[in-house]
Amino acid sequence: MGQPTDVLVIGGGAIGASVAYFLRARAHPPRVTVVERDPTYAQASTPRASGGVRRLFSGPENIALSNFSIPFYQRFREDMAVDGVPAEIGYRNGGYLFIVPEDGRQALELNVKVQQQHGVRVELLERDALRARFPSMFVDDLAVGAHSLDDGWLDPHSVLWGFRKKAAALGATFVADTVVGIEVDDGQVRRVRLQSGAMLATDWVVNAAGAWAGTVSEMIGMATPIHPMRRFEHYFECQDRIEPLPYVKDLQRLAFRPEGNGYTGGAPTGDEPRSFNFEVDHGYFEQVVWPALAHRFPVFERTREISVMAGLYDQNDLDGNAIIGPWSGRCETFLMAAGFSGHGLMHAPGVGRAIGELILDGAYQTLDLARLGWDRVARNDPYRERGII
Repeated sequence: MGQPTDVLVIGGGAIGASVAYFLRARAHPPRVTVVERDPTYAQASTPRASGGVRRLFSGPENIALSNFSIPFYQRFREDMAVDGVPAEIGYRNGGYLFIVPEDGRQALELNVKVQQQHGVRVELLERDALRARFPSMFVDDLAVGAHSLDDGWLDPHSVLWGFRKKAAALGATFVADTVVGIEVDDGQVRRVRLQSGAMLATDWVVNAAGAWAGTVSEMIGMATPIHPMRRFEHYFECQDRIEPLPYVKDLQRLAFRPEGNGYTGGAPTGDEPRSFNFEVDHGYFEQVVWPALAHRFPVFERTREISVMAGLYDQNDLDGNAIIGPWSGRCETFLMAAGFSGHGLMHAPGVGRAIGELILDGAYQTLDLARLGWDRVARNDPYRERGII
């Protein structure tokens, strides 16, 4: 038998480490144990993320999560410092730009209206304004863009370790092991069995296993729509200098941002087979990403891929939104924090706070995330983002 714990978090990526931090940061913190199968994070999704953080969503819950998480990241360096050492995450306030043709105008304008109602500083740019602001961009087939001025990007790997080090400094225990079984009795989690043979008694389990979340849920008979989906993050450089760009995203799923002397991004496809596949397709950039780049920014005709890595989305195939909260009606002490479909890193602080409230306060206190809960999955009632996600 291992040491008993009040809360056992499965998965030590950005979401799991954030949950641990927000629990241990409370005035009367519970005992928290985080079990991470790969402490080197060699295949973890967080370090392979693009690092973008934005408020450009249509769902009020997602906007509110970003409204909390982005300022949190802007303070991260100081607030997550340990023993006086700042937690540098390279936050850059470079903005976001969503661009659409005429048939995407209505959805984008509706999204912007909702965003502005929730305090987002975003402006609509018509074609001529896009051309004037971003002269290197081909805009003849575009109608309008949404430019958010207070969004940006950061270094995902540094965020993960910043959260983990701070949570550990506050007393959270991180265990390098793999959960292989979860015991439930009378609708409550009781124990977790590890691959090492250890058994940990616990009152709560938080499934923050990312792309592996569906496998974890199966241990208690919970079938989720969360599956691993491969995507590529490319780093490329341009031979010609152009104006500073924000994080650019379009309806064809092209998404990229400045990084160092070049750019990082890609064009993930929802048609990718669901599997734990980390193999790199070295032809994908030339066949898919480069044509999209060169069309939108002709200067990228002269670009070359420097490096590429494959990572996994914890793709929620029901609606692309996260599943947050208890397995309602079945096991109220088994909490989901997964299925982010590419949005986990940007919402990690808000989700960590929310899970902490559910456990320690018995209900959401600052932000009601009920519409992102399990009930919609049980009803097969998708809650989708409109327009570009």
